[in-house]
Amino acid sequence: MKPEELKKLDSYFKRTFGNTELTVKARPRKDDSAELYLGDEFLGLIYKDEDEGELSYNFSMAILDMDL
Repeated sequence: MKPEELKKLDSYFKRTFGNTELTVKARPRKDDSAELYLGDEFLGLIYKDEDEGELSYNFSMAILDMDL
């Protein structure tokens, strides 16, 4: 993803969840997705989806049974 997209997503997550510790980071060698962190802890992936001229982003987070 482009730096402008990462910045917009970063602002969106911080604003939506009211947490300034959330950070969106670029993925090495991947340009269709980014990573979301809470401090140093990896939370999940944000995928860019372009379909029929419409742009959206999908957030995917795995929750391990032992974390429940």
